[in-house]
Amino acid sequence: MEKQLTKAEEQFMQVLWELEEASVKEIIEQLPIPKPAYNTVSTIIRILETKNFVAHKTKGRGYIYYPLIKKADYSNKSLQKLVDGYFGGSFKNMVSFFVKKNDVDINDLEAILKNINDKTSEK
Repeated sequence: MEKQLTKAEEQFMQVLWELEEASVKEIIEQLPIPKPAYNTVSTIIRILETKNFVAHKTKGRGYIYYPLIKKADYSNKSLQKLVDGYFGGSFKNMVSFFVKKNDVDINDLEAILKNINDKTSEK
């Protein structure tokens, strides 16, 4: 995945991931105030289509948009890009950085490790 989303594009994708499909009007309804103009949202959705993040189907005289990329897939690739770009590809270095910089509580860290161990044993 070479393509990254802008902040606005990602905000609209979050809505589509949540709703699974929506019209421009329905997307706008989910956005915080101040709400962007209809034309702005429509333009950004069309950009998302050209980037192959979104597709549409016709409903009446309008379109219903839906994501082509799963949120988990995009999140995973974005996280990998972060790890590669800032932590030399080392997930361990990233976790260590966040633990040191964000003063992670030992109980939180143990809960994270338990969650990882549970997921690993499920596989």
